[in-house]
Amino acid sequence: MASYIAAIDQGTTSSRCMIFDHAGQVVSVDQLEHRQIMPRAGWVEHDPEEVWSNVRQVCAGALAKADLVLSEIAAVGITNQRETTVIWDRTTGKPVYNAIVWQDTRTDGIVEELAALGGGKSRYHSKTGLTLSPYFSGTKIRWILDNVDGVRERAERGELMFGNMDTWVLWNSTGGTEGGLHVTDPTNASRTLLMDLETLAWDADICAELGIPMSLLPEIRSSSEVYGYFRERGVFGGLPIAGILGDQQAATFGQACLMPGEAKNTYGTGNFLLLNTGNEPVLSENGLLTTVGYKIGDQDAVYCLEGSIAVTGSLVQWVRDNLGMIGSSPEIEQLAASVEDNGGAYFVPAFSGLFAPHWRSDARGAIVGLTRFVDRGHLARAVLEATAFQTREVIDAMNADSGVELKSLKADGGMVMNELLMQFQADILGVPVIRPVVNETTALGAAYAAGLATGFWAGEHDIRANWAQDKQWDPLMPEDRRASEYSSWKKAVTKTFDWVP
Repeated sequence: MASYIAAIDQGTTSSRCMIFDHAGQVVSVDQLEHRQIMPRAGWVEHDPEEVWSNVRQVCAGALAKADLVLSEIAAVGITNQRETTVIWDRTTGKPVYNAIVWQDTRTDGIVEELAALGGGKSRYHSKTGLTLSPYFSGTKIRWILDNVDGVRERAERGELMFGNMDTWVLWNSTGGTEGGLHVTDPTNASRTLLMDLETLAWDADICAELGIPMSLLPEIRSSSEVYGYFRERGVFGGLPIAGILGDQQAATFGQACLMPGEAKNTYGTGNFLLLNTGNEPVLSENGLLTTVGYKIGDQDAVYCLEGSIAVTGSLVQWVRDNLGMIGSSPEIEQLAASVEDNGGAYFVPAFSGLFAPHWRSDARGAIVGLTRFVDRGHLARAVLEATAFQTREVIDAMNADSGVELKSLKADGGMVMNELLMQFQADILGVPVIRPVVNETTALGAAYAAGLATGFWAGEHDIRANWAQDKQWDPLMPEDRRASEYSSWKKAVTKTFDWVP
């Protein structure tokens, strides 16, 4: 009898395969980074074929590390970096261009063109729950169709396929040019700017306005069902693929935020705060996004309000790789702890504009409040505090939209091992921050979706039973200092506006 579930976690900087037992505990993990291709300022790309090669390698690695055989794996789930856009030839399987990553800002001009048609950045908000932004897949598809020679003609002839990374991995896993499945789920489809939130179907009018042939688009199915099986000659040959969730929705599911009012924040390359709002979409009036949280089989979809922050963990990587201030990412905590506060310095990492709640693509990064007193330790602290301040902004917006004050925050992702950051997060929010025992909740959420579809877990009660707290940070900062620090941060944010004409 199968004792384990596997999850493929195709992320922004790396691909992982994780294997979990019935208690939701990690049994094995293998991980490979892929290149970050930056042809010019504001452009971020990945090589889809490199990513697919890495996915195959980590699947084999995870099996080998745990010394498991295929018969011990019940099913496989997929979770992925959202919005990142791939178009490929359905006959050869070759991408027509590199994957354009969610952080990429090259489609600013397309966004302005669409906004000018009427309704501004809210033109598609009522249908899609999204603001017009280079962030989402629709404008990235349009850019490839308009700028890569011959691609629009091939797309209009039905020769090409579009997918986010979930669809790219699924198509290749299930056969590729030999019958691969062209499928996505509502959590990923809701991040394209092309899906109607109410019907969970592609919107023909929006597609026509963006000039996107609907033949490009994958079939939208639920987040938890058996879509198909791995090609027999592959690493997971014959195993069912039974779950797909975009990474932030997967983390929400893995954190057992299954009731309206429950929220989580993932601290990764960027930060993503999601609040479960139940079976009806709630449209934000405060700069948040409305997104599908998950759809389990034939059950009604569950929706979330989301605050997306573009640069958090990637700011630490930037300090490591571009400035050489630290040799490895964990070293920033020690450097930041060498001082008592930020020395009056604030770092607003608007490298690709600002996401929620500002949505300012004209903004660029800034360090403000510098004096000769500020040293490397203060800058390191300002880097970490930027993550916490941005999270506070999103939570303020979420409280305003939902009418419910957050009582505590479930936190996951790589940065939650940084205890200085977690304490400052609790301090600046004024509520407890809680880290679960299993921190890698993104992969766990995809595993849960696959396990529910195949009977490995009986229902959502099993997911709740598996969740356990590891550590809690309670706020220690006096209220007057909290207010002063946050006021200075908000002033710093305004200094980044209107930098790009």
